[in-house]
Amino acid sequence: MSKRDELIAKYADDLKNKCGMKADMDLLTKVTIGCGPSIYNADAATVSGSDPKELATVKNNFIKKKLGVKSDNDADKALGKVMDKYGQSNRNKYRAVVYYMLTKELGKEKVYK
Repeated sequence: MSKRDELIAKYADDLKNKCGMKADMDLLTKVTIGCGPSIYNADAATVSGSDPKELATVKNNFIKKKLGVKSDNDADKALGKVMDKYGQSNRNKYRAVVYYMLTKELGKEKVYK
């Protein structure tokens, strides 16, 4: 099993146990690949749900640029829902899991097809 496959399995486990979601493994794999080498860097692999700068980066670079969401309100609402669902007290919010959940929340799965 490759390192990436191990990480994808870990992300699927997080979705199941921390977020109560069953992962669409095909989509999760595509989202993980889309994160690029950041998944192998301990700092870049996670998202801080309490850092406004980090959340602004996710909003601008992923939600708006990658997913094509134009509305700030829609982006903010989706990001808030995902952070709440992942759990504010959960320190390790994996970037690939957050991106996967945002993709599902916003109904943008077709971006990865």
